[in-house]
Amino acid sequence: MSEEIKKEERSLNFLEEIIEEDLKTGKYQSIVTRFPPEPNGYLHIGHASSICLNFGLTQKFPGYTNLRFDDTNPVTEETEYVDSIKEDVRWLGFEWKNERFASDYFDNLYAFAFKLINNGLAYVDDSTAEEMAVLKGTPTEPGKDSIYRTRSIAENKDLFTKMKNGEFPDGSRTLRAKIDMQHINMLLRDPILYRIKHAHHHRTGDKWCIYPMYDFAHGQSDSIEEVTHSICTMEFVPHRELYDWLIKNLEIYPSHQYEFARRNINYTVTSKRKLLQLVTEKHVTGWDDPRMPTISGLRRRGYTPKSIRDFCDRIGVAKRDNMVDVGLLEFCLREDLNKIALRRMVVFDPIKVIITNYESDGEVLHSENNSEDEKGGIRDISFSKEIYIESNDFMEVAPKKYFRLAPGQMVRLKSAYIIKCDEVIKDADGNITELHCSYIPESKSGSDTSEIKVKGTLHWVNAADAVEIEVREYDRLFQVEDPTDEEGDFKDYINPDSLKVVKGFAEQALKEAKLDDRFQFIRKGYYCLDKESVDDKLIFNRTATLKDGWMKDQKKN
Repeated sequence: MSEEIKKEERSLNFLEEIIEEDLKTGKYQSIVTRFPPEPNGYLHIGHASSICLNFGLTQKFPGYTNLRFDDTNPVTEETEYVDSIKEDVRWLGFEWKNERFASDYFDNLYAFAFKLINNGLAYVDDSTAEEMAVLKGTPTEPGKDSIYRTRSIAENKDLFTKMKNGEFPDGSRTLRAKIDMQHINMLLRDPILYRIKHAHHHRTGDKWCIYPMYDFAHGQSDSIEEVTHSICTMEFVPHRELYDWLIKNLEIYPSHQYEFARRNINYTVTSKRKLLQLVTEKHVTGWDDPRMPTISGLRRRGYTPKSIRDFCDRIGVAKRDNMVDVGLLEFCLREDLNKIALRRMVVFDPIKVIITNYESDGEVLHSENNSEDEKGGIRDISFSKEIYIESNDFMEVAPKKYFRLAPGQMVRLKSAYIIKCDEVIKDADGNITELHCSYIPESKSGSDTSEIKVKGTLHWVNAADAVEIEVREYDRLFQVEDPTDEEGDFKDYINPDSLKVVKGFAEQALKEAKLDDRFQFIRKGYYCLDKESVDDKLIFNRTATLKDGWMKDQKKN
C-alpha cells in the first residue's frame, strides 16, 4: 500500500469510515443522503457544513443526495425560503438528484399513523399542552399515563379521522405514540405525532388541517426515499431511539440516523430566531446583509463557494460541539481570493500629484490583472500629468526608513514611472493641496532603463478620468466572541462600527465590474460589486482586509 493511500485512509472522518465499512461488507451497494432544511428562513454558514457533508459523501462514494424540504409547519414556511435555499445549495456547487418535500408524503404519513393506531401503538389525546407537560414528568421523575391512553382502537381511528376532516379546533387534540411514560428518554414518553393546525400550507393549500411533527415526518420521509445514512447534528442524539422505534413498528425501510457536532462561529449568531430578530428589528438591512452569517449574506459580501467549501472541509466532522474562529473562515477566503481576484487601483483619501515635466496629453499603460494567475491577462490604465495618490502615502517630514513619498524622495508608481517629490503646495491655512513632482521618462515599468532603484511602490489613479465609487467597509457584526453567552439581550453586543461608508476614486476598469467578479484593491483589501450598484453610482463591499491575523495567531500557538 502506497503512502498516499495510507494517508487518505487516516484522513477519513468517522462518517466516511462507517460508509466505507458498509460498502465493503456489502450492506449497501451505494448510499443515499439528504439535506433536509425547514423553509422558515435563509440558510447560514452552519447549514453549509451539513450541505458540504451530505453532498460531499455522495461525491466521494457511489450514491446520490436528495434535497428535501421539511415543510410540516405551515405557519412559518414560505416559498421565498424554498427558492433561496435552492439558490444557496447550487451556488455552493452542489446539485441534488431528487427535489422532495415532506408535504409530498402527507398521505403516506397519514396512512402510517393509521397503522400505528390499528396496532394499538397510537392514541388521540384531548389533554392540553399544560396537562401533558405535567404528566410527562421530569428527567428524574417518571411520567404518568394520560386518561385518554386507554381509548379503543376504534375510537382512536374515528377521532383521528375527524381531526383530519377539520371537526376540531386548533390545540384541542393530538395524536400520540403509545410507548412508555416512564421511559428514561423523555422523548419516548408518548411523543406527539400529529397536531391540529388550521393554516394554509405553501404547497398543499387547505387540504390538511393536521400536520405531522418533525420526529414523525423525518424518519418516515427518510425511509420512503430509502436514505441509507441520515445525518444530523448532535442535538438529535436523543431522537434516534424514537427514529428507530417508528421505523421498526411501521416495518418500513430501515434508514439509520448518524450525528455530528454542530460548529458555532465566534462573533456571530446562527439561530434562525435570532437572525430573524436582526432582520425584523432592522439591525441589518435584510437576510442577505453582508454582515449576516447567511449564505446569501456571505455571497453578497464577496465570499466564494470554494472558500466556504474549504472552510467546511478544514473544520471537519466531529462528535463534540465547539466554537470555530471566524478567522479560519476569513483565511480560507483570502487563500482563494488571492488566486482569483482582479487587481485594481483605488484611492480612498486622495492628494493630487502634478507631474510637472510630463509634457504628453496622456498615455495608456498596462498592468497585470493578477500576478498569481498566469492566464489573468493585462488591462489598460490611463496616465497623465495629474494623478491621485493616498494622502497617507506622503509625509512632509519623513522618518528614517520611510519608503513612500516625501520631499526629495523617489517612489515608483505601480505599472508606471518613478517620480520624485520636488515641491509641496499649501493653502493659506497651511493644508497641503497638491504635490509637484517630476518623473523619470526612462523608468517606465516593463522597459525601465534608468537603473534607479527605489524601495517604495504606490498605487494611484489618473485624475482626469477617475471613477468615484462608494465603498462599504464591513466588520464583524458583534463585539464579543459569543453574544448568546453574555448577560442581557444578545443585540446589546452589536458592533456599532460594523459598517462604515467611504468614497473612493477608482481606475476606469472598475466601470466594467460584474456581480460575480472579485477584486483586490491594491494595498487595501478584497472587494466585490454590490447588487444595489448602478451605472452612475458604483457600490463596492469590502469582503476582507488584506491582513490575515488568524494565520499569525496559529503560528504563535
